[in-house]
Amino acid sequence: MSKLTRRRFVLAGVGTAGVLGIGWLAAPPRQRLVAGTPPDGPAGSHRLNGWVTIGADDSVTVSLCRMEMGQGISTGIAMLLAEELDADMDRVSVVPAFDDRIYNNQAIAAKMAETFDPRQEGRLLAPVADHLLRKLARELPGLAITGASTSIRDQWLPMREAGASARQMLRQAAAREWSVPVGECRTTLGRVVHASGRSLSYGQLAEAAAGLPLPGSVRLKTPPEFRLIGTPLPQINAASKADGTAVYAMDLMPDGLLYAAARLCPVLGGAVQRVDKAAAEALPGVAAVVVLDPQPGGMAGRGHTAGGVAVVASTPHGALRGLERLAVDWNPGDAAGANSAEVIGTLRRALDSDEATVLYQRGDVDAALRGGGTVVGARYEVPFLAHAAMEPMNCTVRFDRDSAEVWVGCQGPAVVRGVVAEVLGLEPERVRVHPQLMGGGFGRKTFTDCIAQAAQIARAVPGRAVQLMWTREQDMTHGYYRPAMAARCEAVVDTSGRVNAWHYRLAGSSMGQPALMTVTRDGASDIAYEFDHMRVQHAMLESPVPVGIWRSVAHSFNAFFVESFMDELAATTRTDAVAFRRAQLAGKRRHLNVLDTAAKLAGWGKPLPPAPDGAPQALGLALHASFGSVVAQVARVSLGPERRIRVHEVTCVVDCGLAVNPNLVRQQMEGGIVYGLSAALHGRIDIEGGQVRQSNFDGYPPLRMNECPAIQTHIVASSEPPEGVGEVSTPPIAAAVSNAVFALTGMRLRRLPLSLA
Repeated sequence: MSKLTRRRFVLAGVGTAGVLGIGWLAAPPRQRLVAGTPPDGPAGSHRLNGWVTIGADDSVTVSLCRMEMGQGISTGIAMLLAEELDADMDRVSVVPAFDDRIYNNQAIAAKMAETFDPRQEGRLLAPVADHLLRKLARELPGLAITGASTSIRDQWLPMREAGASARQMLRQAAAREWSVPVGECRTTLGRVVHASGRSLSYGQLAEAAAGLPLPGSVRLKTPPEFRLIGTPLPQINAASKADGTAVYAMDLMPDGLLYAAARLCPVLGGAVQRVDKAAAEALPGVAAVVVLDPQPGGMAGRGHTAGGVAVVASTPHGALRGLERLAVDWNPGDAAGANSAEVIGTLRRALDSDEATVLYQRGDVDAALRGGGTVVGARYEVPFLAHAAMEPMNCTVRFDRDSAEVWVGCQGPAVVRGVVAEVLGLEPERVRVHPQLMGGGFGRKTFTDCIAQAAQIARAVPGRAVQLMWTREQDMTHGYYRPAMAARCEAVVDTSGRVNAWHYRLAGSSMGQPALMTVTRDGASDIAYEFDHMRVQHAMLESPVPVGIWRSVAHSFNAFFVESFMDELAATTRTDAVAFRRAQLAGKRRHLNVLDTAAKLAGWGKPLPPAPDGAPQALGLALHASFGSVVAQVARVSLGPERRIRVHEVTCVVDCGLAVNPNLVRQQMEGGIVYGLSAALHGRIDIEGGQVRQSNFDGYPPLRMNECPAIQTHIVASSEPPEGVGEVSTPPIAAAVSNAVFALTGMRLRRLPLSLA
């Protein structure tokens, strides 16, 4: 049976959607303004729609349906609503939204429509699929997900419409109070002002406004009218993070809290075979000893987290003491023989196999490879990677036999609700999830393994909240890793230096996606470069190693493969790397502008001074589009003692549409570059006998402060709708550095992490 890809799945859906009715298909998605059963807002406040309440004290509370993990989304989303509401940002705060389908992430669902390449069937089908998927996402439960750099893209219109609708209702309430036409009332900084000079605050009008019907239509501001959007405001929670008052999931202490510590099978996916609980149960303060089943990670990954044993006690120290008293025998399971070196060897062999799924094809690549021109080939590899978020996995659950509460930092609260309900045998509506700030996510907080463990533990101590917190070592050695991948690239370059044919073959995991999807095409078959003959394939190979999404997903390796090979082609033709890319980007205005701007700002083509210690320097370039944005990066590199690669400066240019908050965009560009550089220079997860060898930051180091380059970020001015930001600066950096190393040494580095030692 052939593999069902996302394209074929959506095609089938579009083809059979007639059963839903032509009228339903033609209509726009249902409104996202009014929630089904909105809860009460803060005391003394009045809800004007599903997104905003206004208090008598003039406070404005925004319902935040995307989770804050350091990316600043709480600030960006609040700015969208406050802009159209004409609110004073100093009076604006955010609270987690409750569970309702108006908060579903339609943009993340619509990403499936991107599988329709405009160079093939997508010219007609992509808009149809986008429309259909957004309609379905509005109706299905559990899609309030934070990920794929979609938060601002999804909220761009709903939040502005919510703000504009509330503002119109406040104007109408004031007009009634004064018995004047609505047209004579304007708004400014939380007040409605009449042409005569009279004014009322939003707090004074909120109760009356909340009793009015929603406006039939509202006018949204145009970019020249924006007062907040486009300004570099600080993050709403910056002060609380700086002074330590910000509350994360691990900080919470519900009444009667118990603490759980776990010992997990050291082999990935393994389980408990036998355990002697007696010595641990005899300790004072120990409330329970619970055997944990291996847990699946959910839709974002494949494989299982290892099972183990948890000790529940009145103090963290008591729980850890209990673990020391346990005698456990393990069943290592299928992963006992897993070895990352063998996985890489299997990937290398698969690059030469005939078994592969065609993700994209045009022209006749085989004939072009046999014809005239210079054939260039190269192979690349990347290792398994951990997420390594600063906050380890943790979750607090209270089970009261017929209901449950969950306190957790997660990327999908509705998904958490379903998982906990299943573990505890409850109906989902009997589970209340309290989303918390996350100390980093990078995709790991989409997984529900630790949450399912916490629910299983809470079942053993009903009526008491119990907090499970993994150690750093458990977080590192029991992850859902970015899979190891390999690529074989071939191209034919004609006598004019133009690439005539492109053959790109991947080998590796499906990235943990369900069988009906494949995300590995992202950054591979949808590249901006134009070739007459092109084929992209994926030899899909799975291993016992749990894998899943990681910051920028498939872009994280495809950008390294593609941009490294493009640089090799430029060198083969003795063409400047910028000029060579320009020649393959005919008509791609955004890409050309970003590329040219980055080259100019970095001083491309100009002589470089030596590094501070006198070592020669060189520049390397990479260009990549992901999540709707286009990014070019130029890395300035030298070699230190023992030929250690040093990155002195990175010039980053991003076209992300309209930058809602340039401050947040710069922060994300800088954070993504540092995250990508950490992986490019240091990151690797080695597995021997099914066990991860790296267990903490000493073996899996992030970039240190003395290694961090100066980062110059330039945001291209745009009035187009916003695109993704949170992941887009991670993919290009490894190739930019690798290409700089070649310019400096003449040596090609085709494996990550990069090293000349």
